[in-house]
Amino acid sequence: MGSQETGYIPRRLNRPERSFFLFGPRGSGKSTMLRQVLPEALHLDLLDAFLYLELSRDPHRLEAIIGRRPKGAWIVLDEIQKAPALLDEVHRLMESRRWRFVLCGSSARKLRRGGANLLAGRALTLNLEGFSAVELGKKFNLSNSLDWGMLPFVQEDPEAAPEILSAYLNTYLKEEVREEGLLRRVPPFIRFLTLAGQLNGQMVNLQNIAREAAVPRSTVDTYFSILLDTLLGHFLPAWRPGLKVREVVHPKFYWFDPGVARAAAGWLRDPVDRAWQGVALETLVYHELRVYNETSRKLRPLFFYRTPAGVEVDFIIETSRRRSDNLPRVVAVEVKRADKWDRAWEKPLRSLKDNPGLKIDRLIGVYGGSRAYQFDDLTVSPLVEFVKALFSGEIF
Repeated sequence: MGSQETGYIPRRLNRPERSFFLFGPRGSGKSTMLRQVLPEALHLDLLDAFLYLELSRDPHRLEAIIGRRPKGAWIVLDEIQKAPALLDEVHRLMESRRWRFVLCGSSARKLRRGGANLLAGRALTLNLEGFSAVELGKKFNLSNSLDWGMLPFVQEDPEAAPEILSAYLNTYLKEEVREEGLLRRVPPFIRFLTLAGQLNGQMVNLQNIAREAAVPRSTVDTYFSILLDTLLGHFLPAWRPGLKVREVVHPKFYWFDPGVARAAAGWLRDPVDRAWQGVALETLVYHELRVYNETSRKLRPLFFYRTPAGVEVDFIIETSRRRSDNLPRVVAVEVKRADKWDRAWEKPLRSLKDNPGLKIDRLIGVYGGSRAYQFDDLTVSPLVEFVKALFSGEIF
């Protein structure tokens, strides 16, 4: 995105004053943000083949490359997952030279696999995703975002979104999967990606997916772990307010971005239907909840709720956990793509009030229309108004 003068959009994630890891999916704007908030830092990119080879052969060279910078100076190491062995040297330099490091990457998988301990808590861990609607402000376009997602380079050039997202998926396969040796065979994984894209926002039955992808169930577990570790997707667990109730416990799987989900599904060149847009809106709401959770550092547990009778609530935010002397407290959110709100959609939300084992903080409907409503204790908001209230701290 370039400098402030060329249209940089400030991010909501605050930079700490101490060393930190910054993880996020490829293309989410990590390097751009760091150049803006730490212009004085020494930026070292391990995508530079010469630098990568030099530091891989001799991690102690890092001190010589940094040079005589004073105590407290910032050093950014981009693509840190490519060289896990550097973390021991970073740890030493944090202690001996009192330098502050930003360790930036799109996956912690290789760091953990390499035996790295993420500096034993000496560095914070932050996550950055695509733009939030509140960051985009007046530039946010709901229709475009549902179709193509929230990644910075897609938002900058929505006309080229199909080409950008196709290249994004190919880059992911090349750089995150093939080059890091995460898979023995790529074609079965590509079949799995298509299925996972088409199942965005749905409950996951791993055995069924294994059958459709023609791979063992254990392989599907591995495939999903790759998507989770490279931050391309998230499991949304089922909420279980009472263990005596036979609630459905299969999690839902959401891609981090509706545009990337569409690319994985193989539907970039096909018009999407209303059902897909409904799931895309859920994906955006889940995205906004995660971004707010991260930037506010509230880190509240997120769930969905579905009973055997088929009653479903899209998102449950647990604002207070069950304790021996207190019932759990929750915010419940139902999401609908429609331009007009149908009050029949309130039934799943209101059914939660019949559960004596919890307290309801708020009941919220989010939809694709433009008018806000207040039906006694239930608030119905267009997406943009919901996001504004969320980032103002009014939701939780």
